[in-house]
Amino acid sequence: MSEKEFPKQIEENLEGTTIFNVPFPTGDDLSALKQMSPIVIKQPYTAIYNYSYGQDSPFFAALANKRFIVSREPESGYTYATPRGHDMYSGKETEWVEIEPEGHIHAFTVCHFGSEEFLPQCPYVLIMVKFDECDTLFLGRLFGVDPAEAGTHWIGKKVRGRFLRNSKFKPTDIYFNLVE
Repeated sequence: MSEKEFPKQIEENLEGTTIFNVPFPTGDDLSALKQMSPIVIKQPYTAIYNYSYGQDSPFFAALANKRFIVSREPESGYTYATPRGHDMYSGKETEWVEIEPEGHIHAFTVCHFGSEEFLPQCPYVLIMVKFDECDTLFLGRLFGVDPAEAGTHWIGKKVRGRFLRNSKFKPTDIYFNLVE
């Protein structure tokens, strides 16, 4: 095909969504189309984009190196278990402090549905971990338990963080197990 030639017909294939029996009026009277319900189709959608962790980058670098760091406001000592570049009360810059990822279950939930990435792992357990050194909680996954046996007896149980062998530079690079 030369530069100025364009295809006269779009090549069709069998990919995509197939819909049967889409109602359409017969004859020349198209006034019924105003009463037609919208056609809804499902179609996969993916996007690849670059994402910057910005000021939180040290947190993910620490996880990749099997270390756990938290954010602390230097003057007040208020400590966030999740990465935070600035204190939410004073607005002052925080500093990074390394702690052992050992704490206690403050709360939990059993997830029977999740995003596309987590759907194959359902049901799974999310926990809010309370670290002695922190004023806020940390959200993480709890492994090594049967979600069907979840109960309030888990509250207060000691947990220890473990790291993925091969970092994905995601919050899920750290997960928790009960300390027996």
